[in-house]
Amino acid sequence: MQETITMAAGWIQTGTGLGNDIKGLIFDVAIPVLCGIFVLVVGWKTKAPGPTIMAVIFAAIVWGLSANMATLKNKTSEDIVQYQGGPAASRSDQ
Repeated sequence: MQETITMAAGWIQTGTGLGNDIKGLIFDVAIPVLCGIFVLVVGWKTKAPGPTIMAVIFAAIVWGLSANMATLKNKTSEDIVQYQGGPAASRSDQ
């Protein structure tokens, strides 16, 4: 009987932890900050209410979608399963 040993288990765990931390920083800090900067730059450059309001709406959409990635992922998975006919459907070539 041969035993499998993962030599880099500590490094893999460290990399996974860093990946989760970086993902959290991107979704919780970077995207909201960039949305705010986008609105400020558009407002500063155009000095008009119309484009600034549209920038706020666009930034809110981007921020909202990024904040709800888990919900969107689950919804997409449900749609794919439903499109394929559900878990009990049989596949046929017609």
